Amino acid sequence: MTAVENSSGRFISLDAFRGFTIAAMILVNFPGNGEHVFPPLEHARWNGWTPTDLIFPFFLFIVGVSIVLSLTKRKQHAGSMAPLHRKIIWRAVKIFAVGLILNALALIPEFHLSELRITGVLQRIAIVYLVCSFLFLHASLRWQVIIGAAVLLLYWLAMMFIPVPGVGIPMFEPGVNLAAWVDNKLLPGAMWQGTWDPEGILSTFPAVVTGITGVLAGVLLKSDHTQERKIILLFSAGFCAIILGRIWGWFFPINKNLWTSSFVLFTSGLAAMTLAVTMFVVDVLGHVRFVKPGVIFGSNAITVYVLAGILSPLFYELNIRGASLNMHFFRLFTGAGIHPQLVSALYAFLYVCIIYVPAWLLYRRRIFIKL
Repeated sequence: MTAVENSSGRFISLDAFRGFTIAAMILVNFPGNGEHVFPPLEHARWNGWTPTDLIFPFFLFIVGVSIVLSLTKRKQHAGSMAPLHRKIIWRAVKIFAVGLILNALALIPEFHLSELRITGVLQRIAIVYLVCSFLFLHASLRWQVIIGAAVLLLYWLAMMFIPVPGVGIPMFEPGVNLAAWVDNKLLPGAMWQGTWDPEGILSTFPAVVTGITGVLAGVLLKSDHTQERKIILLFSAGFCAIILGRIWGWFFPINKNLWTSSFVLFTSGLAAMTLAVTMFVVDVLGHVRFVKPGVIFGSNAITVYVLAGILSPLFYELNIRGASLNMHFFRLFTGAGIHPQLVSALYAFLYVCIIYVPAWLLYRRRIFIKL
């Protein structure tokens, strides 16, 4: 048995996983009221994790899997790597640039270049895609494992044992740690949290390893094993990664903001197990219809994410009779006695449904946009 594909040759199980991940990202990014959010729909304040903290690493894991699925045949049949290199670099540049544009739009109408945030979700995706693509093309599977393990070990040693300049001892507090110091010294523009950035320079290195774990999963999916064996191996490897991540977390806490090494193993393990379950549901049990919304979102994932950012001012900032649409919605339903957190979540879900409409139109017309 092989993975279920649609008429365009796309893997439905991976598209579904990608799509539900993007839908979750939109859901948590656009609550009806940011002061009234269910705890699972918020990031952990520092150490630890919530379901929301899984979304971004899940997507980077999927990026790694997609690299293998999209580049394997091109790698095998490419006479020269130069055209493929140019295509990869150009795509990474476009994704990075769109991330900068979204950051710039968020500053309007009072735009100042010094306040532009250089880092961000799309920017990190671009870097992970670029590095992991080149590693897949030019490094053996063994060397990819070695590089990934070395990065995680070196990051752990650096963060936990190198004294923070100006402090004199190793620190692991928000804004007072080696990663924050590096960002303050080297990162241009504004930072998301003022003195530190969750998508900063040092933490991008272990984020690349999250992409590498996805590449390893992609190699397994492209192997000659039966589909059932692929699912078992993927689920088992994911379970082992979770255990290792939890154990490492005793010494190097699971922390999304710093993208710690334990966070990489823990979240990659969960991503692998989630993909395995999705494959089982779609490829083995054949329940394609139940994952169709995810497939529709996942077929144009980055486009949908960008569209959600571009349209958000209409639904969250545009002043209509003294308030934005989300505030009118919030006041109406909380005034009717509905719990504020539930109203906030319902509006976020409504916004996901609104973004689903253009995603469905693109899918219906078989338009798959690659930035």
